[in-house]
Parts: sequence; structure tokens; C-alpha cells
Amino acid sequence: MKNQVLVRRYTQGLVHALKDDNEYDRLSSQLREFLDFQSRQKELSEVFSFPFIPTSRKLEIMRAILDKMKLGDKTERFLLLLVEKGRGALLPDILDMLPDLWNEEKGIATFEVSSMVSLSDAQKGKLAEKLEKLEQRKVFLKYRIDPELIGGLSIRKGNIVYDASIRGNLEKLKEKICEG
Repeated sequence: MKNQVLVRRYTQGLVHALKDDNEYDRLSSQLREFLDFQSRQKELSEVFSFPFIPTSRKLEIMRAILDKMKLGDKTERFLLLLVEKGRGALLPDILDMLPDLWNEEKGIATFEVSSMVSLSDAQKGKLAEKLEKLEQRKVFLKYRIDPELIGGLSIRKGNIVYDASIRGNLEKLKEKICEG
């Protein structure tokens, strides 16, 4: 739970530092590029997470890497901040949360849609249209496949879950039977 609070705090700070969609796209792309690079360099991940290496040495290593990668100023400052504060391990979670908070900042509601199979473009469009009517604002939908769903959809917005899946209906039926 503490990590989620930290992830949200760092992500919000990053979002507030961005001016527009172009800067958001550029920064998120550069952060992903760095994360991909880091994931291919196992030793590098270990260096940044090893507590006995002084922060000054970690910053030195990070600056050398950033000099070669030629990322934008904000991206570099953010990565250096994470290393300085010993929060480099939060980067994957920050990148996961970044689109949600960016959309929230722009007044767009984000929903995570889970289904057993991929939805067609027509189904996605219809779902987006219905959710926009429900929310009375633009929506952004993130899709994922959940093989545990028997059929139907599970739609999540923050802590609210709309479960229109067969599995969810079976769970409700089970609860009713157990209640008597």
C-alpha cells in the first residue's frame, strides 16, 4: 500500500510537470526506452537496487547512461530524482499509472476492460460510446484478456467494478444460495 501511495505521488508530480500531449508522449516514450534498456541490463538493475552502493555512485552511473541515451531534460531529471531518492524500482508502476493520471488531468475517465477474448473494433466503439454517455465525458479504455472470465466483461474504474461476466453472475448466485 505504501508503494502505491509513493507511485501515485511521483506520477502526479510528473503529470503536473508536463505541458501538453506532445510532451507527455515524448516523456512516456523515453521512460519506456530507459526501462527497456534497464531490463536488458540485469547488472544495472542490481546496482540501482543494492543498498550498499552509495547514492553518489548510483547517480554517477545514471548520468553516464543518460549521456549516452540522449533523453530529454525532464526525463533525465525525473530518472535522476528516482535514483537520488532510492525509488528507481517504482518506475514500472509509475509508467503503468502515468496514462491514467494524465487522462484524469485532462478530464478523461479511464476504464480497464477485461474480457476472455479480444473485442472487435465495433464492440470497443459501442462500449466506449455507452461509457461516455454514462460518465458524460470522454473515456479512455484499456483492454486486457482475462482467461479466468467465462464470458462477458468486467469493467473497472478506480475502485469501482462493473462485473457483467458469467463468472461474476455465478459468484452472485453462489452468495444467494449460501444465504438461503
